[in-house]
Amino acid sequence: MTRPTAGDAPALHPLRWWQIDQLEHLEQVLFPGDSPWTSAMFFAELAAGHHYSVALEGERVIGYAGIALVGPPDEPGGEAEVQTIGIDPEFQGRGLGRQLLADLLAAAPGRRVLLEVRTDNVPAISLYESVGFVRLGLRRHYYQPSGADAWTMEKAVKAA
Repeated sequence: MTRPTAGDAPALHPLRWWQIDQLEHLEQVLFPGDSPWTSAMFFAELAAGHHYSVALEGERVIGYAGIALVGPPDEPGGEAEVQTIGIDPEFQGRGLGRQLLADLLAAAPGRRVLLEVRTDNVPAISLYESVGFVRLGLRRHYYQPSGADAWTMEKAVKAA
């Protein structure tokens, strides 16, 4: 099986319950010092109806992302919160994060989108800023148990 490169991005699929164990494993790899999400947390996200997508290589999850829509789907001026984006380290730097973020934004048309990101996660901050997110403020000791700080960022709805 060939590995995706920047030129041949994998297709995204809705997250299915049988893939959640793979997400929990990736969380352990990606966020070992900051309370990685558990399978139960991902099941709760799906049960709540939040939008989650995965990128696959065969049956292997190599990336995932989720967003929560706040308020009714057709509510003008609604909000959305990026819950998570994670990329298997083997596949980072190939545009998969950008692809997943675009999928999340497409699931929240016309909504103000908020997120938190570690202040030391320069690649993620650069990605978010490149698509129009701006920093709103600093959340000290947001990530636990590491105590790392986070930027709260916003992508505002464009005026018509």
